[in-house]
Amino acid sequence: MEKNTQKTVAVIGLGYVGLPLAVRASERGYDVIGFDIDQRKIDALKEGKLIFKDAYLEENLAKYPILVTNDPTELKRADIHIICVPTPVDESRHPDLTPVVGASETVASNAKKGSLVILESTVNPYVSEEVIKPILEKHGFTISEDIFLSHCPERINPGDPKWNVTNIPRVVGSFDAKGLEMSLDFYRSIVDADIRPMKSIREAEATKILENSFRNVNIAFVNEIAMSFDTLGIDVKDVIEGASTKPFAFMAHYPSCGIGGHCIPVDPHYLVERAKESGFDHVFLRHAIATNDNMPLYAVDRLQDALNEQKIAMNGTIIGVLGLAYKADIDDLRESPALEVIKHLKEHKAIVESFDPYLPELSSTKSLEELLEKSDAIFIATNHKIFLSALTPELLKQHGIKVVLDGKNCLDKERFSKEPSFVYRGIGR
Repeated sequence: MEKNTQKTVAVIGLGYVGLPLAVRASERGYDVIGFDIDQRKIDALKEGKLIFKDAYLEENLAKYPILVTNDPTELKRADIHIICVPTPVDESRHPDLTPVVGASETVASNAKKGSLVILESTVNPYVSEEVIKPILEKHGFTISEDIFLSHCPERINPGDPKWNVTNIPRVVGSFDAKGLEMSLDFYRSIVDADIRPMKSIREAEATKILENSFRNVNIAFVNEIAMSFDTLGIDVKDVIEGASTKPFAFMAHYPSCGIGGHCIPVDPHYLVERAKESGFDHVFLRHAIATNDNMPLYAVDRLQDALNEQKIAMNGTIIGVLGLAYKADIDDLRESPALEVIKHLKEHKAIVESFDPYLPELSSTKSLEELLEKSDAIFIATNHKIFLSALTPELLKQHGIKVVLDGKNCLDKERFSKEPSFVYRGIGR
């Protein structure tokens, strides 16, 4: 594609959201500056190294170069600034906007008049108004006159072979018609999908929070059903598949040992806390969050019950945890339930071994074979394809495994339950 000589784009934050976006903008002809405060990340990218697994980047990072820097003065020539920094929660599960504030200060200190600032980081309604706008104004800008502020919440699905930065539909909101049009023009130039304008920046902020609160609530419901069905002796997976035959008004969600990633476990907390400030208590959403947060411990309790059936104490038993990433076939550790599972296992005095082929540097063993050789029982925390293809009842029997806790319900229950040498348990089955 010919060079887009009209605009220079600065992407602040070169993580799972920002880096693919920066490369995509470069692919579409923009002059792109990628800014990050992490020197190790900058050094790796300058050497052309991928800093996380991403199919789009594997194909395009080398073909569409960007200027990577931790020098904020490089941002002075940008026409469009896109903030893509994390929005985590702290240990008390309260929203932590420190990265957004820091990125906004960096942009405000280096933006030129007439530029467009877009927040992609997921935030609760009012953050653009109450946090970012005052920072820009403090640095002498007037919103909607000499600088324009919009919000286009990121949408990514790590490991998805179909949906990525190039083709996922987006929504955009702004403070004014001009800022909205500038933002629509930009996203329509880089995304081959519908870009929906929202009536306000607040609506755009609320859209992403709604998406992930919806998923949190539905997962919590099916997790509660799974716990109920464990007591009733009903296979929840079979029931979900039966309910899925209804061609309308049912959307399948599946239980597991916990939810992970940077969105579903985190974003609802932003809505709960901001609504509380305005006098509304999200009772239902809080219960959903608590249900999902409890699943790693519930799964460990399921494992302990299965060990008890085998007359084995968890104290001193070697438990092999298969998978550390929060979802299958990626190397993303953010909010992974496997970490909570390991914490609870250790609190129960178990000896924990681990293996994740995508996170070998964090694994205590070098291979699945080594983990099985060391373990008395296994806990499947991530349903990597390599585990599904390699694990068989015969292999587990060979290694003397006494209990299998399938935290992702990914194994063939009928096949594994028939083997008398070990006990198989899932979540709700």
